[in-house]
Amino acid sequence: MSDGKPAPIRVQGLGKRYRRMTAGAHLRTLKSALMDGSLLGGLREEETIEALKEIDFEVGRGEAFGVIGGNGSGKSTLLKIVAGILQPTTGQVVVDGRVAALIELGAGFHPEISGRENVFINGTLLGLTRAEIEAQYASIVAFSGLEAFMEEPVKNYSSGMYVRLGFAVAVHTDPDVLLVDEVLSVGDEAFGHRCVRRMEELLAAGKTMLLVSHSLDLVSRLCDRVLWLEQGEQRLLASPRRTIDAYRQSVADAEGREHQQEQEQEQREAEEAGTERWGSGAARITAVRLLCGGEEEPDRERYLVVCGDPLTFEIQVETTIPLEDFVFGIAVATPREVEVWGTNTDLHGLEAVRLEGKATVRIECPELRLGPGEYTVDIAVHARDGAPYDYRRRVVRFTVTAPERGAGVYFPRHRWHFEGGVACRPRPRSPEE
Repeated sequence: MSDGKPAPIRVQGLGKRYRRMTAGAHLRTLKSALMDGSLLGGLREEETIEALKEIDFEVGRGEAFGVIGGNGSGKSTLLKIVAGILQPTTGQVVVDGRVAALIELGAGFHPEISGRENVFINGTLLGLTRAEIEAQYASIVAFSGLEAFMEEPVKNYSSGMYVRLGFAVAVHTDPDVLLVDEVLSVGDEAFGHRCVRRMEELLAAGKTMLLVSHSLDLVSRLCDRVLWLEQGEQRLLASPRRTIDAYRQSVADAEGREHQQEQEQEQREAEEAGTERWGSGAARITAVRLLCGGEEEPDRERYLVVCGDPLTFEIQVETTIPLEDFVFGIAVATPREVEVWGTNTDLHGLEAVRLEGKATVRIECPELRLGPGEYTVDIAVHARDGAPYDYRRRVVRFTVTAPERGAGVYFPRHRWHFEGGVACRPRPRSPEE
């Protein structure tokens, strides 16, 4: 956009509705269809699904633009509209320049003819002349890695071979705009790296890319800005780190709530079977929450935590009789039941005095330095001799991320020092790192 020319991709007020078949719709009469206007181009509200609602953005020349979101959020619909495969219901989409749409690659290949012949047919459909295809043919074959299979009918190709050949043809059309939809999910790792390098080369040459992917690491690596779609609506359009972090937080919170609901059901079933939760019931754990809102929002629940963040484990408990002998305990483990950390009030040197009615207990960790991964939490309240009042296994699950890479479950603060004949320097980081 710095050259003063319009952005290669311009999306304004984009909406897309699909017709939904309602129960008994196939039994309707011609008269009823004419009266409600459905045969005259009108759609009743209850018969439509809004796949996209009021989407607005532009993608500048040389920019990589990512689109993320859960299944059914409208990502692929958006990409197909930009590619011209689908038409919008409302709004408009303008795309300038030659487009290479890496969507359902190889879908147009003829199964009975060879890979070589399909390259020429597919290249022609993408706008290349025969002379241009002949000039690029050797490079296309080398990129696909299918030299030994080009004379084979493509019906003998695996799904990965289909994608490799389709991708190789598409990226050799010298596109101005590259549209990519999860095509790297098929194929081996070496070919995936080759595809990423080719996309980086196209971006370096000033081409424009719109990438839809569930691979958040790939989106973070390649894209300059990222759009998060949720149920067809535009949730956030910002830098990769900001958008991806917000999306991950939303997913983790939803998973945390879902896990709690599942856990409550499992606990009810476990109580009937006598497993996963046990105890006399003199004291009962009624709720467990993870709080990580900082000083401004101390009671904010979070189930996605950055290594080093403060985290509070909140336990709500109630008793059927007053207790003077009790111990609260916590244990954190990996999903494979590797113990990570555990403690209780007795080990901490706290002596029980009174537990009666409803109460809240919090274990505050000013700096949780767990490594990236998934963790589960066991909570218990028991007598000092170990007799359980209520023991709940895997009552909460949470996820930890970290800005730095490493291995293991413990991330202590650390620094590197070098002396003598060794020298290192900080690796340049992008503004989003």
